[in-house]
Amino acid sequence: MPMYGYARVSSLSQSTEIQVSRLNAVGCDVVRQEAASGRSRVGRTELETILEFIRPGDTLVVVKLDRLGRSTRDVLNLVHELESKGAALRVLEPEIDTSKPEGRIILTTLSMVAEMEVQFIKERQRAGIEAAKAKGIYKGRKRSIDRGAVCKLHKEGIGATEIARRLGIGRASVYKVLATHA
Repeated sequence: MPMYGYARVSSLSQSTEIQVSRLNAVGCDVVRQEAASGRSRVGRTELETILEFIRPGDTLVVVKLDRLGRSTRDVLNLVHELESKGAALRVLEPEIDTSKPEGRIILTTLSMVAEMEVQFIKERQRAGIEAAKAKGIYKGRKRSIDRGAVCKLHKEGIGATEIARRLGIGRASVYKVLATHA
């Protein structure tokens, strides 16, 4: 039965080399790889390609569950989609195979843990930002919109759509600047 490997990293600065090596070692016929967020399936074209072409009896293989997705709902939807096509999911670490009854239970539990981990990361990040703000270290992202230019053009009688076009920003951003400087 054909096995298709899927390797994913979150950013271009990371490498899929180790994942690809592991997937090839277990006998994957094809390995697709990409750099994209695991929070949702949006923009994950290589995964979509595999799902388009996977057939009954085929297996999608990933090294770790979080390479497939960080959302319990997304992971379970992917497994459902695979099962509806007569295919299965195999995770190498820890070994999970949805073609076996216990595989589905383990998969559900681990995907919930992965989602919880994302929430913990967000909470720690939020706490770190708050602590840095309290110390006066963190001031937020630098403003990318020239507020003075927006106000100047507005005073010249130019409308929000034209201001946005000239400055290469969104119209909503123009309205936000004008609301704070009204």
